[in-house]
Amino acid sequence: MRITFLTGAGLSTTAGIPDFRGPQGVWTRDPLAERMSTLSWYLKSPEVRERAWQMRLESGIWAASPTEAHYRIAKAEEQADVKAVVTQNTDGLHTLAGSTPAKVLEVHGSARTWKCEECEASGPMEDMIRRVKDGEPDPACPQCGGITRATTILFEEMLQTAVIEAAFDAAENCDWIIAIGTSLSVTPVAHMFPMAIEAGARGLILNAEPTPFDPYADEVVRGDLQDTVPRVLDELLETPGTIEG
Repeated sequence: MRITFLTGAGLSTTAGIPDFRGPQGVWTRDPLAERMSTLSWYLKSPEVRERAWQMRLESGIWAASPTEAHYRIAKAEEQADVKAVVTQNTDGLHTLAGSTPAKVLEVHGSARTWKCEECEASGPMEDMIRRVKDGEPDPACPQCGGITRATTILFEEMLQTAVIEAAFDAAENCDWIIAIGTSLSVTPVAHMFPMAIEAGARGLILNAEPTPFDPYADEVVRGDLQDTVPRVLDELLETPGTIEG
């Protein structure tokens, strides 16, 4: 059985990481925070960068741990041919849970590493966070003195072509496409679910709210992802054909 997972913010919020667009999302509570995710503002404004670094310092990802849902997704590799875990999340929890790093396709990049805008330098985000804690409000690149940032995709940036191509390939070549904690409303990931169905895959959606592609799915399961993901994947992978909503 070939499986491609699509995961979104609903999986991160169960780990205690707030989303961006939801009722309690970062942008909802602080509209100015969107500037910190816009490349031109980030590059031209030291104030925006300082605020962004403070937000990274206070980010919930440093206290978050993978949930039972993350671990169950990782365990699926022992029972099936997982083509990819295509995630819109930047928290790195899939890898921490044990999913094979090469199979985790982070469409929007990673908050756990940094890069320099001027040279090729990069490294673990913890190194930069430590410098911020030590009193550097806008830490410069240790190699060239350039502007540094998280390796997340900002507004005005293109997504990484190699990652997107690998994600679409995984969607087109699976027997099951399983969407977990995603509204399936943000492209290009939103296109991958119906593409997989059209290519012959069966579809499964686990999400708290309805999605535009619920009618495409063979099964739609509501409820707490910490309960539904382990149960449904157990049923699918250990006793195929017994999924119950």
